[in-house]
Amino acid sequence: MRILLVEDDPSLAAGIRLALKPEHYTVDLLADGRQALAALKGNEPFDAVILDLGLPGLDGIQVLEAVRQRGNRVPVLVLTARDGIDDRIAGLDAGADDYMVKPFQVDELKARLRALLRRSQGQASSVLEVRGISLDPATHSVSYRETPLTLSRREFALLQEFLSHPGRVFTRDTLTRLVYGWDEEVESNAIEVHVHHLRRKLFPELIRTVRGIGYVMDKTPQGETP
Repeated sequence: MRILLVEDDPSLAAGIRLALKPEHYTVDLLADGRQALAALKGNEPFDAVILDLGLPGLDGIQVLEAVRQRGNRVPVLVLTARDGIDDRIAGLDAGADDYMVKPFQVDELKARLRALLRRSQGQASSVLEVRGISLDPATHSVSYRETPLTLSRREFALLQEFLSHPGRVFTRDTLTRLVYGWDEEVESNAIEVHVHHLRRKLFPELIRTVRGIGYVMDKTPQGETP
C-alpha cells in the first residue's frame, strides 16, 4: 500500500515514516500544501493520505476540499494539533475519512490506517484471502494453504496489491510506483524479480503475465469457474 504523508514537521514526519515502514507501506513525504495538491491531482496511485492541516503554501482543509471537488476519493486521515470540536467538524465536513489529534499513539495511528484502507476496499476484515493465500496486514503474516511463508518487504507489498485487487491488470510502471517511493532507487527489472520470487514461493500460476502490459492475479485460475 502506498501512503502520502503530508507533514511539515521534519522530525515528526521522519518518525511516522519510520513507524510505518515495518507495516510494509511505501510512504512518500511532502511538507507543503500546494505540493500535496499537485501530487493528488496527478496520476500517482496513493492508497491513502495522512494529512496535517497547518501546512505552508496551502492549508490542509483547502487541500482536502480541492481534492474532493475533483472527485478524488482517496481515503484521508487528518493528523493535526487542532483539537477543537469546530476543527474536527470542519475537517470531516471537508471530506476527511478520519481525524486524529496530536500527540498520538503510533499503534492507534496504524490501527486507524488499517481500518481506513479496509473500509475503502469494502472489506469487513483486514485479512486478504484469495486462492488459498491468506495475508494479514496487522500481523505482517502470509500463508498458503495454512503453511506460513516468509516474504521480503517488497514481496509482501506487491502481493498485498495483487490480493487487494484480484482481476486487475497492473502495468509495470504502476506496480513500481506502488512498491517504491519517490526517493528510492529502482532496478530496471525489479518488478520482474519480485514477481518471479512470489511465483516460486507460492505457485507458478499465481501471477499471470499480460504480454506488453504487465501482470494480473486472476480471481480463479484460468479455465476454472468460481
